[in-house]
Amino acid sequence: MARTKIEWTESTWNPLTGCTKVSAGCKNCYAEVMARRLQAMGQQKYKNGFKLTLHPGTLSEPYSWKKPRVVFVNSMSDLFHKDVPVKFIQDVFRVMKENPYHVFQVLTKRADVLLYYDREGYLEWAHNIWMGVTIEDDSVKDRIDQLKLTGAKVKFLSCEPLLTPLPDLNLKGIDWVIVGGESGRNPRPIEEKWVIDIKDQCEGTSVAFYFKQWGGTNKKKNGKILSGRIYADMPAKKMY
Repeated sequence: MARTKIEWTESTWNPLTGCTKVSAGCKNCYAEVMARRLQAMGQQKYKNGFKLTLHPGTLSEPYSWKKPRVVFVNSMSDLFHKDVPVKFIQDVFRVMKENPYHVFQVLTKRADVLLYYDREGYLEWAHNIWMGVTIEDDSVKDRIDQLKLTGAKVKFLSCEPLLTPLPDLNLKGIDWVIVGGESGRNPRPIEEKWVIDIKDQCEGTSVAFYFKQWGGTNKKKNGKILSGRIYADMPAKKMY
């Protein structure tokens, strides 16, 4: 477990690291940059750089966390990468279920793999496992429908980096939407009207809306004020 600057969570837990690119949102992957930096610093966990690597020794970590916390699972990878053995995914789900006082936020761009494993009965959901998919542009909106078909108790969308407008989102059955602009050396632009449209869609369907950042080369300076205020809603926890 590590503390994090990711605003919509409290900590990160990475049972695996490394990934491969699957869609436009992966182009300027922050995790890849960070992994290579940590590799250069000699951190053992990142000796393989951004090559997909399982870390089974980390599965015991949540049992030692005394204070309840919100945890982003695999900030440095994707649990549903095609090369992750289903048994390892099941082990991660078992650990999350056996630590019900923590909230575990799982995010994937591989909603098709997620849905396949769920339909095959491999995944055992619990109230504290929040499942999300990344919707960076209009071409991957099918991930929303795939997410909805799973048994996840809390379902969320991460529209970050937001690369295009996302009109007419079908938010029925979605609990939370996160929006953010891309940051880093060569960030792709975000437009305010895109963000406002998503906010309005959320408000019209009673879905929690969280605006993370405008991004850019200086994300701290650009901040996260939208229409004169901060939007940082979280979904209601479902204890069933």
